[in-house]
Amino acid sequence: MKVRKVPLRKCVGCQEMFPKMQLLRVVLTPEEKILLDLRGRQNGRGAYLCKNVECLRQARKKKSLERALKTAIPPVMYDDLEQMMVREAMDVGHGDT
Repeated sequence: MKVRKVPLRKCVGCQEMFPKMQLLRVVLTPEEKILLDLRGRQNGRGAYLCKNVECLRQARKKKSLERALKTAIPPVMYDDLEQMMVREAMDVGHGDT
């Protein structure tokens, strides 16, 4: 019986390692757009965050998301990412009931 390795990734907010599927991927596309990649398959440079808005706030404060993506991120983009994360959390929460 073969045991599969679980791919681990580090959250750029809290700097802790988690299984890849438990994290959200923020991606800088080849077209220079910053997106929340919910399926983890978008082309481009990616960085991972916990599904916790607080980790996004920490990453914003420390500029660790900017370093990981190697680009400047406008404040409005952080606000958009935060709204998307909140919306995603609400959608997941409603799917369980």
